[in-house]
Amino acid sequence: MALTYQQLLTAVPLVLRAGNVPNIVGDAGIGKSALVEEVARQMGAQLYTTVVSLSEKGDLAIPVPPLTSDSFVETKDYGRLANVQYGYAETLIRIIKFAEGHPEQPIIWFLDEFNRGSQAVQSELMNLVLQRRINSLQLPAQVKMIIAENPDSTMLGFGDREYDVAVGDAAINDRTVRLVMTTAPAEWLKWARHRQPAINPLVIKYLSDHPDRLLVVASGPESDLTPTPRAWERVSSNLDELERLPRPVQEQLASDLFTGDLGAVVGESFAQFVLAQGSELTLAAVQTSAAGQEQFHSATEAVKVNLLREWVAQPGAYGLDTEQGAAAFVKLLRLVSADGQVAIAQSVGEAGLPLLTAMYQQAATVPAGAVATLYRELARVASQGERHR
Repeated sequence: MALTYQQLLTAVPLVLRAGNVPNIVGDAGIGKSALVEEVARQMGAQLYTTVVSLSEKGDLAIPVPPLTSDSFVETKDYGRLANVQYGYAETLIRIIKFAEGHPEQPIIWFLDEFNRGSQAVQSELMNLVLQRRINSLQLPAQVKMIIAENPDSTMLGFGDREYDVAVGDAAINDRTVRLVMTTAPAEWLKWARHRQPAINPLVIKYLSDHPDRLLVVASGPESDLTPTPRAWERVSSNLDELERLPRPVQEQLASDLFTGDLGAVVGESFAQFVLAQGSELTLAAVQTSAAGQEQFHSATEAVKVNLLREWVAQPGAYGLDTEQGAAAFVKLLRLVSADGQVAIAQSVGEAGLPLLTAMYQQAATVPAGAVATLYRELARVASQGERHR
């Protein structure tokens, strides 16, 4: 059995309220860290994170050599003993200070990638998780612990996993509540549609058609890269930037860019999907037919931007310095996002002085005309683009 992201938003706080330690187990990139951040936000808790796989033995506490005579204890039978003190990690010090300053606010200490740490580090963390103590330092009562692990092949349902992890310690297994995390494409897509910054619509459209590709478990060394929810977020932001580039450059980069996150099979499939969008909609259709302009309304952002940039470069009989061309162009420009408009305005600027001069002269001749309107619109967009740099 496994729980989805939304179900875990209920289960994890429940386990914490019961005084127990949740152990969230899930594949890399599935969203464990994002889940803990959301749990902390909903609980109004201050969150501190330690990535155990990056920790070394002694990171949490190191002995400080005796510095004064007060650091020594004289005994009758055992001689002079050093009363060793400890120096503690910055994260632990910040937790203690926050607890003293905010005694009523819950604190979550998240130990991420717990079973990817060395055996020495895991042993050092045992008392922290099991006894809530490091040497003589007791954690404040308001500190709640959450650990997260990648699955190992001994865990039920994960026999095919090959993560470089240490097999779970029996003491940890017995003292924590294992909550296995799974993906729910419908949940993820709902989240993606409302996320800010937004997930690229093409990612949403592709995964709506292929929900089984939200998470693909690697089946061997030949598939070292596979899709995960976290990988799709990176793909979305990369695609946002790719769409700003000219079409020929998009065609050159798309396959390598996406396979670098999703692996060869899904990455190539997604690249072909992206490049195929709007291929049936031509510039000529947009310029000359009502049907083409209607189709433009429902096209993706990338298709809209590419078509209008193509129009700037190859206007034909519908130049931006003509009333007919400018009237059609400005109407479609207003259907593009603010970022897309900036990219198009840049293309107009890159077209050179002859076009800008011709537009300016026509605007001066017919101040109330379409060219004048387009000229003012492009100037406004360019000005906004400069302010946001």
